[in-house]
Amino acid sequence: MRIIETVKEMQGVADELRKDRKIGLVPTMGYLHEGHIALVKKAREISDVVAVSIFVNPTQFGPSEDLARYPRDFERDRGLLEREKTDIIFFPDVKEMYPERYSTYIQVRELENHLCGKTRTGHFIGVATVVSKLFNIVKPHFAVFGQKDYQQLKIIERMVRDLNMDLKVVPYPTVREPDGLAMSSRNTYLSPAEREKALLIYASMKKVEALFKAGQRDVSVLREEVKQVLSSEEGVQIEYITISDAETLVEIDRIENKAVLAIACRVGKTRLIDNTILTEA
Repeated sequence: MRIIETVKEMQGVADELRKDRKIGLVPTMGYLHEGHIALVKKAREISDVVAVSIFVNPTQFGPSEDLARYPRDFERDRGLLEREKTDIIFFPDVKEMYPERYSTYIQVRELENHLCGKTRTGHFIGVATVVSKLFNIVKPHFAVFGQKDYQQLKIIERMVRDLNMDLKVVPYPTVREPDGLAMSSRNTYLSPAEREKALLIYASMKKVEALFKAGQRDVSVLREEVKQVLSSEEGVQIEYITISDAETLVEIDRIENKAVLAIACRVGKTRLIDNTILTEA
């Protein structure tokens, strides 16, 4: 496994590889869990060479968010990726990615204005910018992203399409713990009692899925069911519960086509997100 820390070296390696091999990229902020590893395994299935980027991107954190607190453990991550026979870790520092007087950013309009974008101003500008840079540096044929960060996935898909980027974005279903909790690096912030309360998110989604399957299409009814479940215990603070068009992320009143139920809440001090797709298929 090769560890590359500079943009110039990574681009040179990518140019050589692209002569006769397909590159798969899994962008991460490190502190890997089995959800990330599932993405790595998917990249292995569809690529000749698997590259994983590890970079805690400062431009997607707001002033009051947890950049300094965000968990980091490169040696642990390296061990997990060696186990998966990952070919390349791209591990740049902040100055390498954002050199002095850096001033270029990418904005994907409309999609950024919904869900998390309503309260995390500038977050998705940071996401789109760093992902576009990673695409230009690692030069992948495929990039694998988890569905848990659904809005991020949709924004990246739109960016790739709109800017005619020469790669394919490959979505991967949310990876969950055996009890249903969506895997996230932020789960490490949860106390045992908070983790138990966090399961209400999954329970509320399963209830909505059952109601949808039984024929309920009224969004106000479905949202109220989620609210009741999440409000059943103290210590869970709802940020949003939305049911939106699965492509535009515009909120709807009634489900006629493919929709996404998205939830964001704080359990204790930890912000968690999750989603599920509601569709006839």
